[in-house]
Amino acid sequence: MLQRASQTDRLPSMTPVFAEAPPLRQSRFTILSRQMVVCSPMASDSSQTPGFQPPWWLRGPHAQTIGSALMPRSPSEHRAILRRVELDDGDALAVHDDIPSGWQPGGRVAILSHGLADHHRSPLLVRLTDKLTQRGVRVFRWDMRCCGAGLTWARRPYHAGCSDDLAAVVNGVLAWCREEAGSGGPDPDLSLFGVSLSGNVLLKYLGEAPDRVPAAVRCAIAVNPPIDLIVGCESIASRSNRIYDRHFTGMLVKHLESWWQARPDAVRPAGTIRPRTLRQFDDWFTAPAIGYRDAMDYYRHASAAQFIPTIRLPTTIITSRDDPFVPFEMFAADRVAYPECVRLQATDQGGHVGYIGRAGDDPDNRWLDWRVVEIIDPLSTESSAE
Repeated sequence: MLQRASQTDRLPSMTPVFAEAPPLRQSRFTILSRQMVVCSPMASDSSQTPGFQPPWWLRGPHAQTIGSALMPRSPSEHRAILRRVELDDGDALAVHDDIPSGWQPGGRVAILSHGLADHHRSPLLVRLTDKLTQRGVRVFRWDMRCCGAGLTWARRPYHAGCSDDLAAVVNGVLAWCREEAGSGGPDPDLSLFGVSLSGNVLLKYLGEAPDRVPAAVRCAIAVNPPIDLIVGCESIASRSNRIYDRHFTGMLVKHLESWWQARPDAVRPAGTIRPRTLRQFDDWFTAPAIGYRDAMDYYRHASAAQFIPTIRLPTTIITSRDDPFVPFEMFAADRVAYPECVRLQATDQGGHVGYIGRAGDDPDNRWLDWRVVEIIDPLSTESSAE
Protein backbone atom coordinates (compact mmCIF):
# COMPACT_ATOMS: atom_id res chain seq x y z
CA MET A 1 0.00 0.00 0.00
CA LEU A 2 1.39 3.40 -0.90
CA GLN A 3 0.40 7.04 -1.11
CA ARG A 4 2.05 10.44 -1.19
CA ALA A 5 3.03 11.52 2.31
CA SER A 6 1.91 14.74 3.94
CA GLN A 7 4.20 17.44 5.29
CA THR A 8 2.06 17.72 8.41
CA ASP A 9 2.77 14.31 9.99
CA ARG A 10 5.12 15.76 12.60
CA LEU A 11 3.64 14.44 15.85
CA PRO A 12 6.33 13.50 18.37
CA SER A 13 6.86 9.78 18.69
CA MET A 14 6.71 7.62 21.75
CA THR A 15 9.46 5.30 22.84
CA PRO A 16 11.14 4.14 26.01
CA VAL A 17 14.90 4.15 26.50
CA PHE A 18 17.82 2.26 27.81
CA ALA A 19 18.42 -1.25 29.11
CA GLU A 20 20.92 -3.65 30.69
CA ALA A 21 24.53 -4.78 30.97
CA PRO A 22 25.52 -8.02 29.25
CA PRO A 23 28.00 -10.51 30.68
CA LEU A 24 31.57 -9.22 30.75
CA ARG A 25 33.64 -10.16 27.72
CA GLN A 26 37.16 -9.53 26.50
CA SER A 27 38.31 -7.79 23.34
CA ARG A 28 41.18 -5.66 22.08
CA PHE A 29 41.11 -2.04 20.94
CA THR A 30 43.61 -0.60 18.49
CA ILE A 31 44.21 3.12 18.97
CA LEU A 32 44.37 4.70 15.51
CA SER A 33 44.39 8.35 16.52
CA ARG A 34 43.38 10.64 19.34
CA GLN A 35 40.05 11.19 17.63
CA MET A 36 39.18 7.60 16.79
CA VAL A 37 39.11 4.17 18.40
CA VAL A 38 38.65 1.07 16.27
CA CYS A 39 38.03 -2.24 17.96
CA SER A 40 38.76 -4.49 15.01
CA PRO A 41 40.71 -4.47 11.76
CA MET A 42 37.59 -4.23 9.60
CA ALA A 43 38.52 -2.53 6.33
CA SER A 44 38.69 1.21 6.95
CA ASP A 45 41.10 3.89 5.83
CA SER A 46 41.10 6.04 8.96
CA SER A 47 43.73 8.35 7.51
CA GLN A 48 41.09 9.66 5.09
CA THR A 49 38.46 10.28 7.78
CA PRO A 50 38.53 13.77 9.32
CA GLY A 51 38.59 13.61 13.11
CA PHE A 52 35.77 15.48 14.81
CA GLN A 53 36.68 18.93 16.09
CA PRO A 54 33.94 21.19 17.53
CA PRO A 55 34.02 24.96 16.98
CA TRP A 56 35.38 26.97 19.89
CA TRP A 57 31.91 28.32 20.71
CA LEU A 58 30.25 24.88 20.96
CA ARG A 59 32.45 22.74 23.17
CA GLY A 60 31.27 20.33 25.84
CA PRO A 61 28.74 17.49 25.86
CA HIS A 62 25.69 19.56 26.76
CA ALA A 63 26.51 22.31 24.28
CA GLN A 64 26.80 19.76 21.46
CA THR A 65 23.72 17.79 22.50
CA ILE A 66 21.44 20.81 22.92
CA GLY A 67 23.04 22.95 20.21
CA SER A 68 22.46 20.33 17.56
CA ALA A 69 18.77 20.20 18.42
CA LEU A 70 18.37 23.99 18.47
CA MET A 71 20.46 24.91 15.45
CA PRO A 72 18.31 26.71 12.84
CA ARG A 73 17.35 24.53 9.90
CA SER A 74 15.23 24.67 6.77
CA PRO A 75 13.96 21.14 6.16
CA SER A 76 13.35 20.20 2.58
CA GLU A 77 9.86 19.56 1.24
CA HIS A 78 8.66 16.06 2.04
CA ARG A 79 8.03 14.27 -1.27
CA ALA A 80 8.37 10.64 -0.20
CA ILE A 81 5.91 7.92 -1.12
CA LEU A 82 4.17 6.58 1.98
CA ARG A 83 4.16 2.79 2.17
CA ARG A 84 2.73 0.41 4.76
CA VAL A 85 4.25 -2.71 6.32
CA GLU A 86 1.71 -5.04 7.92
CA LEU A 87 2.83 -6.87 11.08
CA ASP A 88 1.71 -10.30 12.26
CA ASP A 89 -0.04 -8.91 15.36
CA GLY A 90 -2.34 -6.62 13.34
CA ASP A 91 -0.31 -3.43 13.74
CA ALA A 92 1.38 -1.67 10.81
CA LEU A 93 4.43 0.53 10.20
CA ALA A 94 4.72 3.63 8.02
CA VAL A 95 7.68 3.65 5.60
CA HIS A 96 8.64 6.71 3.54
CA ASP A 97 10.27 6.01 0.17
CA ASP A 98 12.47 8.70 -1.44
CA ILE A 99 13.47 7.65 -4.96
CA PRO A 100 16.18 9.76 -6.61
CA SER A 101 16.00 10.53 -10.30
CA GLY A 102 17.68 7.83 -12.32
CA TRP A 103 17.66 5.14 -9.61
CA GLN A 104 17.62 1.65 -11.13
CA PRO A 105 16.96 -1.83 -9.67
CA GLY A 106 20.13 -3.15 -8.07
CA GLY A 107 21.13 0.36 -7.00
CA ARG A 108 22.06 1.59 -3.55
CA VAL A 109 19.34 1.70 -0.89
CA ALA A 110 19.48 2.94 2.71
CA ILE A 111 16.97 2.26 5.49
CA LEU A 112 17.06 4.99 8.16
CA SER A 113 15.61 4.58 11.67
CA HIS A 114 14.81 7.43 14.05
CA GLY A 115 15.56 7.85 17.76
CA LEU A 116 13.72 8.59 20.99
CA ALA A 117 10.58 10.74 20.75
CA ASP A 118 11.10 11.23 17.03
CA HIS A 119 9.89 10.18 13.57
CA HIS A 120 10.82 10.22 9.88
CA ARG A 121 11.00 14.03 9.76
CA SER A 122 13.73 14.31 12.38
CA PRO A 123 16.37 16.85 11.26
CA LEU A 124 19.11 14.19 11.13
CA LEU A 125 17.08 11.81 8.96
CA VAL A 126 15.97 14.65 6.68
CA ARG A 127 19.57 15.83 6.19
CA LEU A 128 20.80 12.31 5.51
CA THR A 129 17.97 11.70 3.05
CA ASP A 130 18.84 14.88 1.16
CA LYS A 131 22.56 14.08 1.00
CA LEU A 132 22.06 10.46 0.03
CA THR A 133 19.39 11.01 -2.62
CA GLN A 134 21.57 13.71 -4.19
CA ARG A 135 24.12 10.92 -4.68
CA GLY A 136 21.64 8.51 -6.22
CA VAL A 137 20.87 6.48 -3.08
CA ARG A 138 17.23 5.49 -2.60
CA VAL A 139 16.19 6.12 1.01
CA PHE A 140 13.48 4.49 3.11
CA ARG A 141 12.70 6.11 6.48
CA TRP A 142 10.36 4.25 8.79
CA ASP A 143 8.22 5.44 11.68
CA MET A 144 8.29 3.03 14.58
CA ARG A 145 4.96 1.90 16.00
CA CYS A 146 2.58 4.74 16.90
CA CYS A 147 5.03 7.36 15.64
CA GLY A 148 4.78 9.98 12.89
CA ALA A 149 2.56 8.94 9.99
CA GLY A 150 1.86 5.61 11.71
CA LEU A 151 0.34 7.14 14.85
CA THR A 152 -3.00 5.41 14.33
CA TRP A 153 -1.64 2.27 12.69
CA ALA A 154 -0.55 0.50 15.90
CA ARG A 155 -2.14 -0.34 19.22
CA ARG A 156 1.15 -1.49 20.73
CA PRO A 157 4.22 0.70 21.43
CA TYR A 158 7.68 0.34 20.05
CA HIS A 159 10.68 -0.03 22.34
CA ALA A 160 14.45 -0.48 22.59
CA GLY A 161 14.27 -4.14 21.58
CA CYS A 162 11.81 -4.03 18.65
CA SER A 163 14.16 -5.79 16.24
CA ASP A 164 11.31 -7.85 14.78
CA ASP A 165 9.76 -4.62 13.51
CA LEU A 166 13.02 -3.63 11.83
CA ALA A 167 13.21 -7.10 10.27
CA ALA A 168 9.72 -6.59 8.83
CA VAL A 169 10.78 -3.24 7.34
CA VAL A 170 13.94 -4.72 5.81
CA ASN A 171 11.95 -7.58 4.28
CA GLY A 172 9.31 -5.16 3.04
CA VAL A 173 11.87 -2.90 1.36
CA LEU A 174 13.49 -5.90 -0.34
CA ALA A 175 10.09 -7.12 -1.53
CA TRP A 176 9.26 -3.71 -3.06
CA CYS A 177 12.66 -3.47 -4.77
CA ARG A 178 12.42 -7.04 -6.08
CA GLU A 179 8.93 -6.42 -7.43
CA GLU A 180 10.24 -3.41 -9.35
CA ALA A 181 13.26 -5.38 -10.61
CA GLY A 182 11.10 -8.21 -11.93
CA SER A 183 11.81 -11.93 -11.90
CA GLY A 184 15.53 -12.60 -11.80
CA GLY A 185 16.37 -8.94 -11.30
CA PRO A 186 19.19 -7.81 -8.99
CA ASP A 187 18.76 -7.16 -5.29
CA PRO A 188 19.56 -3.65 -4.06
CA ASP A 189 22.84 -2.77 -2.36
CA LEU A 190 21.29 -2.24 1.07
CA SER A 191 22.64 -0.24 4.06
CA LEU A 192 21.00 0.14 7.49
CA PHE A 193 21.25 3.15 9.80
CA GLY A 194 20.07 3.64 13.39
CA VAL A 195 20.59 6.44 15.89
CA SER A 196 20.38 6.40 19.69
CA LEU A 197 17.55 4.01 20.64
CA SER A 198 17.17 2.71 17.08
CA GLY A 199 20.92 2.12 17.00
CA ASN A 200 20.38 -0.38 19.81
CA VAL A 201 17.48 -1.91 17.86
CA LEU A 202 19.69 -2.21 14.77
CA LEU A 203 22.58 -3.94 16.56
CA LYS A 204 20.15 -6.32 18.26
CA TYR A 205 18.61 -7.15 14.87
CA LEU A 206 22.00 -7.87 13.31
CA GLY A 207 23.24 -10.14 16.10
CA GLU A 208 20.32 -11.95 17.70
CA ALA A 209 19.49 -14.02 14.60
CA PRO A 210 22.18 -13.31 11.99
CA ASP A 211 20.82 -15.97 9.62
CA ARG A 212 17.66 -13.93 9.07
CA VAL A 213 19.57 -10.83 7.89
CA PRO A 214 19.24 -10.86 4.07
CA ALA A 215 22.40 -11.18 1.99
CA ALA A 216 21.48 -7.91 0.28
CA VAL A 217 22.39 -5.99 3.45
CA ARG A 218 25.94 -4.79 2.81
CA CYS A 219 26.66 -2.67 5.89
CA ALA A 220 25.16 -1.06 8.99
CA ILE A 221 25.79 2.10 11.02
CA ALA A 222 24.68 2.67 14.62
CA VAL A 223 25.20 6.14 16.14
CA ASN A 224 25.37 6.69 19.91
CA PRO A 225 23.49 3.45 20.61
CA PRO A 226 22.72 2.72 24.30
CA ILE A 227 23.92 -0.88 24.07
CA ASP A 228 23.94 -1.26 27.87
CA LEU A 229 20.57 0.07 28.84
CA ILE A 230 21.00 -0.23 32.59
CA VAL A 231 24.13 1.93 32.51
CA GLY A 232 22.32 4.35 30.22
CA CYS A 233 19.29 4.52 32.49
CA GLU A 234 21.48 5.16 35.52
CA SER A 235 23.34 7.88 33.65
CA ILE A 236 20.29 9.80 32.50
CA ALA A 237 18.88 9.59 36.04
CA SER A 238 21.97 11.26 37.52
CA ARG A 239 21.74 14.76 38.95
CA SER A 240 23.62 16.32 36.06
CA ASN A 241 21.17 14.82 33.56
CA ARG A 242 17.96 15.30 35.51
CA ILE A 243 16.71 17.98 33.12
CA TYR A 244 16.97 15.52 30.21
CA ASP A 245 15.23 12.79 32.21
CA ARG A 246 12.27 15.00 33.08
CA HIS A 247 12.11 16.48 29.57
CA PHE A 248 12.03 13.13 27.76
CA THR A 249 9.56 11.66 30.23
CA GLY A 250 7.23 14.60 29.78
CA MET A 251 7.42 14.23 25.99
CA LEU A 252 6.63 10.53 26.20
CA VAL A 253 3.65 11.00 28.50
CA LYS A 254 2.30 13.77 26.28
CA HIS A 255 2.67 11.56 23.24
CA LEU A 256 0.91 8.69 24.97
CA GLU A 257 -2.06 10.97 25.53
CA SER A 258 -2.11 11.96 21.85
CA TRP A 259 -1.81 8.34 20.81
CA TRP A 260 -4.61 7.18 23.11
CA GLN A 261 -6.87 9.93 21.79
CA ALA A 262 -6.13 8.96 18.17
CA ARG A 263 -6.25 5.22 18.85
CA PRO A 264 -8.68 4.51 21.75
CA ASP A 265 -7.92 0.77 21.70
CA ALA A 266 -4.16 1.30 22.21
CA VAL A 267 -2.47 -0.44 25.13
CA ARG A 268 -2.81 1.43 28.43
CA PRO A 269 -1.09 1.00 31.81
CA ALA A 270 -2.91 -0.47 34.78
CA GLY A 271 -1.78 2.25 37.21
CA THR A 272 -2.81 5.88 37.22
CA ILE A 273 0.29 7.42 38.83
CA ARG A 274 2.11 9.42 36.16
CA PRO A 275 5.89 8.92 35.94
CA ARG A 276 8.48 11.67 36.37
CA THR A 277 11.52 9.71 35.18
CA LEU A 278 12.27 7.38 32.27
CA ARG A 279 12.79 4.45 34.64
CA GLN A 280 9.38 5.11 36.16
CA PHE A 281 7.89 5.41 32.68
CA ASP A 282 9.26 2.02 31.69
CA ASP A 283 8.03 0.42 34.94
CA TRP A 284 4.63 2.06 34.55
CA PHE A 285 4.02 1.58 30.84
CA THR A 286 6.66 0.13 28.52
CA ALA A 287 7.63 -3.09 30.29
CA PRO A 288 4.10 -4.36 30.99
CA ALA A 289 2.89 -3.20 27.57
CA ILE A 290 5.40 -5.46 25.80
CA GLY A 291 5.22 -8.40 28.21
CA TYR A 292 8.00 -7.84 30.74
CA ARG A 293 7.78 -7.91 34.52
CA ASP A 294 9.34 -4.49 35.07
CA ALA A 295 11.85 -2.06 33.58
CA MET A 296 14.89 -4.06 34.65
CA ASP A 297 13.51 -7.23 33.11
CA TYR A 298 12.85 -5.33 29.89
CA TYR A 299 16.34 -3.80 29.94
CA ARG A 300 17.99 -7.18 30.42
CA HIS A 301 16.34 -8.58 27.31
CA ALA A 302 16.58 -5.49 25.07
CA SER A 303 20.23 -4.55 25.51
CA ALA A 304 22.18 -4.96 22.25
CA ALA A 305 25.65 -5.52 23.75
CA GLN A 306 24.92 -9.20 24.30
CA PHE A 307 24.20 -9.64 20.57
CA ILE A 308 27.18 -7.75 19.11
CA PRO A 309 29.56 -10.78 19.23
CA THR A 310 27.44 -12.63 16.67
CA ILE A 311 27.11 -9.83 14.10
CA ARG A 312 28.41 -11.04 10.72
CA LEU A 313 28.30 -8.06 8.37
CA PRO A 314 30.41 -4.86 8.27
CA THR A 315 29.05 -2.61 11.01
CA THR A 316 30.27 0.76 12.25
CA ILE A 317 29.38 2.08 15.70
CA ILE A 318 29.95 5.84 16.01
CA THR A 319 29.83 7.37 19.48
CA SER A 320 31.47 10.06 21.60
CA ARG A 321 33.37 9.68 24.84
CA ASP A 322 31.52 12.65 26.34
CA ASP A 323 27.96 11.52 25.54
CA PRO A 324 26.04 12.66 28.66
CA PHE A 325 23.61 9.73 28.73
CA VAL A 326 25.29 6.95 26.76
CA PRO A 327 28.47 6.57 28.85
CA PHE A 328 31.49 5.36 26.90
CA GLU A 329 32.17 2.72 29.55
CA MET A 330 29.46 0.52 28.03
CA PHE A 331 31.64 0.09 24.92
CA ALA A 332 34.76 -0.95 26.86
CA ALA A 333 36.80 -3.95 25.76
CA ASP A 334 36.06 -5.85 28.96
CA ARG A 335 32.30 -5.56 28.44
CA VAL A 336 31.75 -6.38 24.76
CA ALA A 337 33.36 -8.96 22.48
CA TYR A 338 33.57 -7.26 19.09
CA PRO A 339 33.81 -9.51 16.05
CA GLU A 340 36.20 -8.65 13.23
CA CYS A 341 33.44 -7.07 11.16
CA VAL A 342 32.41 -4.50 13.79
CA ARG A 343 34.27 -1.19 13.99
CA LEU A 344 33.95 1.20 16.92
CA GLN A 345 34.68 4.82 16.01
CA ALA A 346 34.77 7.12 19.04
CA THR A 347 35.33 10.86 19.14
CA ASP A 348 36.56 12.76 22.19
CA GLN A 349 33.68 15.23 21.89
CA GLY A 350 30.30 15.36 20.21
CA GLY A 351 27.77 14.89 23.01
CA HIS A 352 24.70 12.81 22.23
CA VAL A 353 24.25 12.90 18.45
CA GLY A 354 25.65 16.42 18.26
CA TYR A 355 28.80 16.40 16.12
CA ILE A 356 28.57 20.01 14.98
CA GLY A 357 32.10 20.50 13.68
CA ARG A 358 34.42 23.27 12.60
CA ALA A 359 34.51 24.41 9.01
CA GLY A 360 37.12 22.36 7.22
CA ASP A 361 37.24 19.13 5.30
CA ASP A 362 33.49 18.58 4.98
CA PRO A 363 31.04 20.54 2.78
CA ASP A 364 29.15 21.70 5.89
CA ASN A 365 29.61 21.50 9.66
CA ARG A 366 27.56 18.33 10.16
CA TRP A 367 30.48 15.97 10.71
CA LEU A 368 28.28 12.95 11.43
CA ASP A 369 26.29 13.26 8.22
CA TRP A 370 29.40 13.00 6.08
CA ARG A 371 30.74 9.97 7.92
CA VAL A 372 27.44 8.21 7.27
CA VAL A 373 27.47 9.24 3.59
CA GLU A 374 31.07 7.97 3.25
CA ILE A 375 30.08 4.53 4.53
CA ILE A 376 26.85 4.16 2.56
CA ASP A 377 28.16 5.65 -0.68
CA PRO A 378 31.98 5.50 -0.63
CA LEU A 379 32.42 5.81 -4.38
CA SER A 380 30.65 9.18 -4.65
CA THR A 381 32.61 10.66 -1.75
CA GLU A 382 35.88 9.44 -3.27
CA SER A 383 35.05 10.98 -6.65
CA SER A 384 33.94 14.28 -5.11
CA ALA A 385 37.25 14.49 -3.24
CA GLU A 386 39.28 14.16 -6.45
